Amino acid sequence: MTDAAPARERVWLGRFARLFDLGGTAEEQAGEDLQYRRVEELIMGGPRRYTRDQLLEESGMDPEMMAQLWRSLGFAEVSDDEVVFTEGDRAALHQLETLREAGLIPANVEDAVARSVGQAMASLADWQIEMLYQLVDYGHRGVDEGQMLDLAEQVIPLLEQMQGYVWRRHLAAAAGRLLAVMPGESETRTLTVGFADLVGFTRATRRLSPVELTTLIGDFQGIATDVVATCRGRVVKTVGDEVLFVADTPEDGVEIALQLVDRLAETPALPQLHIGLAVGAVVARFGDVFGEAVNIAARLTTHARPGRILVDRNLAAALEHDSRFQLQARRPLAVRGYRHLQQWELSRADSEPNA
Repeated sequence: MTDAAPARERVWLGRFARLFDLGGTAEEQAGEDLQYRRVEELIMGGPRRYTRDQLLEESGMDPEMMAQLWRSLGFAEVSDDEVVFTEGDRAALHQLETLREAGLIPANVEDAVARSVGQAMASLADWQIEMLYQLVDYGHRGVDEGQMLDLAEQVIPLLEQMQGYVWRRHLAAAAGRLLAVMPGESETRTLTVGFADLVGFTRATRRLSPVELTTLIGDFQGIATDVVATCRGRVVKTVGDEVLFVADTPEDGVEIALQLVDRLAETPALPQLHIGLAVGAVVARFGDVFGEAVNIAARLTTHARPGRILVDRNLAAALEHDSRFQLQARRPLAVRGYRHLQQWELSRADSEPNA
């Protein structure tokens, strides 16, 4: 016989997922249990009250502009007469208008700002709802719907407060970095850029179970975040088995790379890394980085051997007289976009020479 309790819980999880996805029309939501309406209103700051037409009439915003903003934030299209929006949406629209009038969100970057915010918030929300799933599915099978809803009512405001705290700390750190550069140069800076990539990850995905794969990625990203932060760098983004990071100085970037290689070598459950580093002018825009240094670091990563670090000409020049590090020239690479890409293999000065 099958276990009826887990089956019931999975049905409930499906209902809870639909609730958090906030999908469906007002009519489809009408039959939902009162408890689920309570959670929806808790999450969205109140009940659905307005259609898009009503908000447009009040705000005077161009309909196509509002539709584009909604899509850029990552939400599905809604019809003009569908009751979807809350008092929170109405207030956010007025706040947006205030920011635009103050010139803080120029029209030419409005869409890009919305995409960046939407993508960041979507990733955070996905992680949090997954955490809630695991809490119910694995840790608290005896918790009934009412108790879980009570827990959500307590936890969601705490998550919101914590997010505000972390955001302010990162805002302060970003402001400190910005004040260190000349006016007009805030988007372009000379940075050390690094890519760290797990070796053989594609093969690993074929032999590992979903749970094992999730654990592997979590362990790797946890180590990467810890090392990058400890060495005064910043994680730009993680994409599965790859981490893109930047550092303000070549020395910090190199230390990140060396410690990452060492930490993974000490973790038998994780594959080795290969890492590429480059120094150059980088455009920092909406949480991402662009420029030749980014492209070169990516190319070098692809050609680095397991457990090794390749650096570009600029970084090699910056470390030329630093006795802490050892550089060994390698044959130039012919790669996409670069017919003669110079490369050096990097290691600590007290390590064995590379073969």
